[in-house]
Amino acid sequence: MRAHDTDRNDNNDLVDVDPYDDGCFPEFGFKQAPKGLATRRQLRAMNLSPGGQEPVAQLTWRGGKRKAWLYRIDLAKPKRTPTLAQERALDRAMAARQTCPECGRRYFHCLRLRSVGSCEECFDGTPADPGSYIAPTAA
Repeated sequence: MRAHDTDRNDNNDLVDVDPYDDGCFPEFGFKQAPKGLATRRQLRAMNLSPGGQEPVAQLTWRGGKRKAWLYRIDLAKPKRTPTLAQERALDRAMAARQTCPECGRRYFHCLRLRSVGSCEECFDGTPADPGSYIAPTAA
């Protein structure tokens, strides 16, 4: 292998280039975004979603380590509401993750069923806070 062949395969010189970035994409610091722009979380808090629009700016904080896209609020669409059947399916899925297979308690958090296989109390005797679960119903 020749010396110049190894230079071509050296990945240290690669640069991440966005071909669509023309350098004029607005970037704002923490709490400096203008009115009318919001992040996905902020839109969600207003019961809105981006609705297919592309981001119009970027929000950066913590020295550029954290970033979020900013969307126009006036182009956002109302958040979709799930149907009753979808809500029922989600509740069944969450119940499966929150219910201990040994004692039948449904906790308000997901259990480590893959690694532990049960709630902490059934696994190692650590007492559970009575306010952290719903007692099983006698059927």
